[in-house]
Amino acid sequence: MSSTLVSDKPITIDELTDKLENYLPAERVQSVRRAYFYAQQAHDGQTRRSGEPYVTHPLAVANILADMHMDPESLMAAMLHDVIEDTGIPKDALSQQFGNAVADLVDGVSKLTQIEFSSRAEMQAENFQKMAMAMARDIRVILVKLADRLHNMRTLGALKPDKGRRIARETLDIYAPIAHRLGMNDIRLELEDRGFYAMHPVRATRIDAAMRSVRGNRNEIVSKITDALQQCLQREGHEVMVSGREKHLWSIYQKMKSKHKSFTEIMDVYAFRIVTQSVDQCYRVLGCIHNLYKPVPGAFKDYIAIPKTNGYQSLHTVLIGMHGVPIEVQIRTAEMDTMANHGIASHSLYKTSEEDDLAPHTRARDWVQGLLQLQQQAGNPLEFIEHVKVDLFPDEVYVFTPKGKIIELPQGATAVDFAYAVHTGVGDRCVAARINNRLSPLSQVLESGQHVQIITSPGGQPNPAWLDFVATGKARSAIRHFLKTQRVSESVVLGKRMLNRTLQAYRQNIDEIDSTEINRVLEQHKLTDVNALFEEIGLGNHIPFVIAQQLMATSSTGEFEDVSEAPLLVSDSEGMVMSFAGCCRPIPGDQIIGRISPGKGVVVHRDDCHNLNELRGKAGELTPVAWSGEVTGEYLADIRVEVENIRGVFASLAALLAEEGGNIDRVDIAEKDAGYAIINLTVGVKSRVHLASILRRVHRKSWVLKSGRKK
Repeated sequence: MSSTLVSDKPITIDELTDKLENYLPAERVQSVRRAYFYAQQAHDGQTRRSGEPYVTHPLAVANILADMHMDPESLMAAMLHDVIEDTGIPKDALSQQFGNAVADLVDGVSKLTQIEFSSRAEMQAENFQKMAMAMARDIRVILVKLADRLHNMRTLGALKPDKGRRIARETLDIYAPIAHRLGMNDIRLELEDRGFYAMHPVRATRIDAAMRSVRGNRNEIVSKITDALQQCLQREGHEVMVSGREKHLWSIYQKMKSKHKSFTEIMDVYAFRIVTQSVDQCYRVLGCIHNLYKPVPGAFKDYIAIPKTNGYQSLHTVLIGMHGVPIEVQIRTAEMDTMANHGIASHSLYKTSEEDDLAPHTRARDWVQGLLQLQQQAGNPLEFIEHVKVDLFPDEVYVFTPKGKIIELPQGATAVDFAYAVHTGVGDRCVAARINNRLSPLSQVLESGQHVQIITSPGGQPNPAWLDFVATGKARSAIRHFLKTQRVSESVVLGKRMLNRTLQAYRQNIDEIDSTEINRVLEQHKLTDVNALFEEIGLGNHIPFVIAQQLMATSSTGEFEDVSEAPLLVSDSEGMVMSFAGCCRPIPGDQIIGRISPGKGVVVHRDDCHNLNELRGKAGELTPVAWSGEVTGEYLADIRVEVENIRGVFASLAALLAEEGGNIDRVDIAEKDAGYAIINLTVGVKSRVHLASILRRVHRKSWVLKSGRKK
């Protein structure tokens, strides 16, 4: 295995004590020792898969945290983190022995095992959801959990390969990105490399061997560049530390995959880090090395002035060195270097002012609060974890609000993502955007440095089409939450209309029916209240004819009269629970009928649609509908045009349709030879009359052989 990975030599409690005494007072060290002996007794007789006593695991987890100089409560929680789950000792007992803070940390880290889940994926998602809520109460939960996962990855060899690969995949998907999100670079790198070895052992071994084979030659070049940088900076009076950085295996593999580059191409770039004594010196050092080697235009990034979302700060530049060798250089202070490696676990976590918006723990707290908001809006754990994964892989873009505030967004974010990043209410009501003072589509992908202004309207609301282009979990979750809520309210209204219209055959109205009868039907269908019944009818999950029969089954006025039903009126204001069939594409002016479809509500078809033939005569499957007299908007219609195959014919056809106000939604050239072509178009029209007008204009053209609406 790669030499960059830390070996997991077992540690003793006395060795850990010596390490803790370097930064903790004696009484606090004693508390940690007491937690160890409590865990040792609780896990007595239990062993790990490797055959070692189980207590070696919590001891190793505490040792990882001690390397980060974590506080005593975190160390005690590390010692006790499996006690609740594996030994049956309750949380209350830990509270009495070690205090509520330690007990809460242990509870937050413990796995969720008491609930039965439909799938392993759902169980993992539920566990992460529980952990996110615990993180909101105390961010140290995730630090203990990451240390726990790191030691499990170090001892993965004791498990069966399939289980090891499952844990490695979960580590690469969730835990390594979380470590990156919290700025804990050292832990992230080791989690990724160990996960890589477990997931793809052959690939990891080959890349490691290739690195070893080129290391000798690389070391010579690295040494020459280091000396050149060091001498240049010393001449200018800069006392700094210059070091070469070796890429880690997972990073190399990911770049080879995503950028389609060979191993040689990636290894041709040399990376260096310069650690300075002050922020001012960082910029002066940058000037020196730009005088020494030519910088690559556009490759400079200032993460000191604008830190990354995880609090990372550094200057990045790319230079062309001797013999045309590309050189990546990071310039940062010693404090920034510590922060880059340990993130929120760095010692500055306990010294930084709470008012500092750039403090890593402040950013971490904001991120966790965002997780809670996602959790509240998500429909289930799997949806929640899908949104979280989106936010765990940011390649940041920095844009400005009209007042100059910087908003951080992931690569590929759009104006809609920006709107939701400002505030959920702004996102819900946005109707347009100005990017650098120019009107732009809401789907416009943003670039760093742009000024973005969102235009809102009181009547604005999220569009389902936004889900196709938003890039952030917050935006996706908020849009789905709004649409879900809107769908429920619309289905309740539609369901009540449909049921009341059916009850007219009994000369009844739902508001006049005895509550006893309603409760009987609700109990029969396991529904909580009458609105839930309306919702189920509106969504098409229950047929109104059947529900009406059940409501009137014991009524003295239960005689059904064959009265004509007043049709449901269809207008452009109908919501998502009333939709239009794609098979026949009804437009205003067509004779129409509604099909009650489970999960979709009422789907409007043309009355002569052949897909409804089997349903005709079945009670409750079809329902009368009619166009509202005030119907407006654009509706899609399919037309077929046979034309002579001459130059520019399609452009002429498109221009004609535009003149008539027909908006082309889709085009397909079905057949084509030297003589003629068949063009199928889906066109947005206002009504049947509008469509007829368009077809008349089309048919008058000399190059049109035949035209008409598709059946």
